[in-house]
Amino acid sequence: METWTALTTLGDRERAEALGRALEALDPEPSGIGVIMLEDGSGIWEVGGYFADAPDEIALALLAAAHGAAEFTISQLPDADWVAHVRRELAPVDAGRFLVDCGSGVEIVPEGRILIRIEASMAFGTGHHGTTLGCLNALERLVGNGAIIRKVADIGCGTAVLAMAAQLACGAEVLASDVDPVAIEVARANLAANGLEDCVTLVETSGFDDSRLAGPFDLVLANILRDPLLGMANDMAQALREGGHAVLSGILIEQADHLANHYASAGFGLHMREDIGEWATLTLARTSS
Repeated sequence: METWTALTTLGDRERAEALGRALEALDPEPSGIGVIMLEDGSGIWEVGGYFADAPDEIALALLAAAHGAAEFTISQLPDADWVAHVRRELAPVDAGRFLVDCGSGVEIVPEGRILIRIEASMAFGTGHHGTTLGCLNALERLVGNGAIIRKVADIGCGTAVLAMAAQLACGAEVLASDVDPVAIEVARANLAANGLEDCVTLVETSGFDDSRLAGPFDLVLANILRDPLLGMANDMAQALREGGHAVLSGILIEQADHLANHYASAGFGLHMREDIGEWATLTLARTSS
């Protein structure tokens, strides 16, 4: 099957996500859309569409201009089964007890391991990215150190890989939220693939705006970006019980100290930090009311 790609870049998340949503209305419509931040520290976002039919170049040019993006680069790819390719290339991720399989077909789970399946066509948030891997490692350390984790919030859940990891590792009551309705549907599909649709509650909202996220939680997982993390520090402090933990990622190494200091002023102490590639993951403890 022939495949076309259309890729562009722009300078901030809000416009990138708006452009990603606008791509959904194209005719012919894309078979897949990706919105990701480049991992070079530039703050640049890439927006891409994958098409089974040649895309409308004029429509793409108008969308790029309307959203302040660079001109789309359109390429025709050779005939290939791209989902099968992804399945071959994305080996299962090891993170402590967690084994995240992005469609490669793991059938035998080693004793003592926790298998989480993520659909290959829904590959953002598989554990291959340093931020997701850092969060899985942080969760594993907290569980291994005997942290009491009975109620968990996963803010900006994406594929729900962290929500599923928390539920499987702790048997916790888990609420997973995302502002993007597409992410909620992706999360719902992955929960079903793992038999967890009745174990994790999905909430479409921004931050802690929904009353169901009032807490008190024992653990908050938030793998998003620095600016929204800075903005929700006080809300997170109110949602966490004293002695509870927050695992924060989606932040570059050079942003980590500023974020940790900001959260210290909201009543958090730094419990652990892990740097993977260009990314940092912070584990914080709620120290005061």
